[in-house]
Amino acid sequence: MKKIILILMISIFGLNGEEVYATFSVEAAKSANLAFTSGGIVSEVTVEVATAVQKGQVLARLHSDDLKALFGINETALKYAKLDYDRQKKVKNLIDKAKFDQYAFKYENAKAQLKYQQSLLDKTILLAPFDGVIYEKSVEVGDAVSGAMIRTVLKIQSQHKRKLILEFDQKYWKSIKIGQVFNYSIDGDSKKYSGIISKIYPLADSGNRKIRAEVETKDFMVGLFGSGTIITVDKK
Repeated sequence: MKKIILILMISIFGLNGEEVYATFSVEAAKSANLAFTSGGIVSEVTVEVATAVQKGQVLARLHSDDLKALFGINETALKYAKLDYDRQKKVKNLIDKAKFDQYAFKYENAKAQLKYQQSLLDKTILLAPFDGVIYEKSVEVGDAVSGAMIRTVLKIQSQHKRKLILEFDQKYWKSIKIGQVFNYSIDGDSKKYSGIISKIYPLADSGNRKIRAEVETKDFMVGLFGSGTIITVDKK
């Protein structure tokens, strides 16, 4: 509530603040390029562009019948290795230690092999890393993918949360602070908006002499541009 009141007061009255001009572009708060790290043939794609997804949701799969068969073999091997180990453990004090260690090794190795096969199976499934929306798709059922030449097959971004990436002249590096108000408009939209600077990048671009900052917002289309003014409040 205090933050909203501060925005309104500074936006309306200025509070003797200096106005610093800044341009910006709209980016998603989160985004990721998704790819398989295993090779194979795509057997299923469950999403399209603009599909909203939840974290952990299956987005695509590779054919994995061979890996499933190997997983079953290793699962059986673990079952019998455990039976042998449990039997030998009951008579541990009556048998040679080296012989018992062999059974223990066989059991531990079987567990490791099953875990390894599970990891290979997991690589054939592409999951959503966070709640978001698919904004680019470059894979279809039947496509071949290579684990050796990883390529992006889906792109995901946060569905609502956005950030404005501001750029302003470096001469204002002492004036701009986190918490200051940014009054702005989006190209093609006559409505005026206000936000609060949440981050200032600790680097001035030596090429264009600009410093970057961020303002959190939501629901704007990613890639839009705009401009506005940062209100630097005079505390005297």
